[in-house]
Amino acid sequence: MTSDLRRQLILGAAKRCFARYGYAGTTTKSVAAAAAISEALLFKHFPSKAALYAEILGEECQADPDLAFLLGQEPSTATLVKLMVGMVRHFLGISDGPNDEEEQRMRLMVTSHLDDGEFARLLYARFADLIGGMFVSSLEQAVRAGDAKRSDAPLDLFWFAHHTALTAALTRLPATPCLVYGSGAKLARQLSEFILRGIGLTDAAIASYLDRELAQSLVPPVTAESA
Repeated sequence: MTSDLRRQLILGAAKRCFARYGYAGTTTKSVAAAAAISEALLFKHFPSKAALYAEILGEECQADPDLAFLLGQEPSTATLVKLMVGMVRHFLGISDGPNDEEEQRMRLMVTSHLDDGEFARLLYARFADLIGGMFVSSLEQAVRAGDAKRSDAPLDLFWFAHHTALTAALTRLPATPCLVYGSGAKLARQLSEFILRGIGLTDAAIASYLDRELAQSLVPPVTAESA
């Protein structure tokens, strides 16, 4: 069996284990048993349970049709706004629920920061590889178009935006929210506007693109011509 095939076999077994037992109830030993391999062989492909789970989440992100559509766009101010609004919608959607699986993943991400940080580091690396390049390219195009200020550390702005949306969502996770911001639609607009200003977009660019993006879905509807 080739290394790539073995890797996919392990990931398939891990998905079944995580789906059945959750993250806390799954061990590398149980994944190895499900894949009919030794735990030592599993560690040759994945150094830890966190690495396995981060890889699975990374693959799921890549397979997401909304994200695939977005990453297929040309870098531009419009794409930058789509990316930021999509991030806000994603996190607020988790806290609005019901999506127990996504909620548990967000809790795990936060817990990782308070523990050894391994899971968070791995997932941040996957996000950077998957989305960071599009963010930076789109911000550069926005700067060229006069829609944004230049930054010496554009990827840092991506993480500032990510952490802002994540933290806002966390306040809404408990049954009784830690803070009450207002309605979902109003919060999505305010948070998106705050982030866009924070990453350097001009007020004119925000006025031109934000309302238009909030009013439409990320992926265009399927028509008879496009089907």
